[in-house]
Amino acid sequence: MILSGLEILKEIDNGNILIDPFDAKRINPNSYNLRLYNELMVYRDSVLDMRSCHATECLEIPDAGIVLEPNRLYLGRTVEYTHTRNFVPMLEGRSSVGRLGLCVHVTAGFGDVGFAGFWTLEIQCIQPIRIYPFVEICQIYYHTIQGQYDEYKNGKYQNNTGIQPSLLYKDFLK
Repeated sequence: MILSGLEILKEIDNGNILIDPFDAKRINPNSYNLRLYNELMVYRDSVLDMRSCHATECLEIPDAGIVLEPNRLYLGRTVEYTHTRNFVPMLEGRSSVGRLGLCVHVTAGFGDVGFAGFWTLEIQCIQPIRIYPFVEICQIYYHTIQGQYDEYKNGKYQNNTGIQPSLLYKDFLK
């Protein structure tokens, strides 16, 4: 089941959900709006190899905005740091953003119980679009989990401090 907005507030008070910074105005009937930080990351290589660590460059999103181009992957992150206990956090784009042809994740909208960190957004656009820093770009929602589980504690992306490029190449080192 998905938590209602009122249940999200209750679980924040109970310490099972942390959203920092938190603003009650961004609570929805069954989600919470997260904002885009003022920085993007792009890969320098035109061909990406799963077995390789790739060079990246950071782009600042000025107050006047930045135009994103189709057929390019932009990595962003949320302003908000989240930590979730006892629930499965999920991320989706806001419908108003999707109606402009902006996708905020390619496949990674699924979080793990226990995830702590900023959410890296895999941003793509259908046509050129100007985006702005600190816009409410996506929403986080929470599923209950049934049965016993091991909490996510030490994964590649746990306790990140910024935008995270793919670390898949580390799986090939095992």
